[in-house]
Amino acid sequence: MRGYSIIKKRSDFLAANRGKRYATPGFVLLVKDRQDESTEIRLGITITKKVGNAVVRNRMRRRFRALAQEMLGHNGQPGADHILIGRDSGIERDFGALRSDMIKALGKLCD
Repeated sequence: MRGYSIIKKRSDFLAANRGKRYATPGFVLLVKDRQDESTEIRLGITITKKVGNAVVRNRMRRRFRALAQEMLGHNGQPGADHILIGRDSGIERDFGALRSDMIKALGKLCD
């Protein structure tokens, strides 16, 4: 059971781009309050083709989903969209380091 829903529409990704952002070595986290009555947490993941081939990008996406499942339910901002943008250095980054980056990013953006 995950504590979030998935963002699929491009317009939602673009809207979240106007929110707060926090850059880490492995990813960039964007958080944008939707300003509606819903308290649902939504997650979007995007990784450009510059990062690597499809196998690499899908592996990175799986790691991001695992992070989100572990963190967003407790530390995410209710009623907000959370976008994870993959970076080149996130591929070989240790999962523990990604986890600590995510804790730090959520702490800064979801106060």
